[in-house]
Amino acid sequence: MKKRHEQKLVILSIGLMIAFSIPISLLFNSEKEVFGYPMILIYLFAVWMVSIVISFVIVKKYDE
Repeated sequence: MKKRHEQKLVILSIGLMIAFSIPISLLFNSEKEVFGYPMILIYLFAVWMVSIVISFVIVKKYDE
């Protein structure tokens, strides 16, 4: 894997650290529910799923 593709994964990791930080996560800690689930759970699992898809695309597309 080339250096620039490794850098993309590092940037993704830093973005995830920010997205999963307590102040950002607590923005979604409300009484609202989506399909019966609290917003904070929807946020956490959505960010997690998006990160899996992005990392899969980076690794698959640029695997050499």
